Amino acid sequence: MNDGRVFVVPIQEAIRIRTGDREESAV
Repeated sequence: MNDGRVFVVPIQEAIRIRTGDREESAV
């Protein structure tokens, strides 16, 4: 399970930075 989380975290962060709505996406 830890592996899945570590793999999803970086992907979500990259998407937030790309969209430019890190705070909105985090909600």
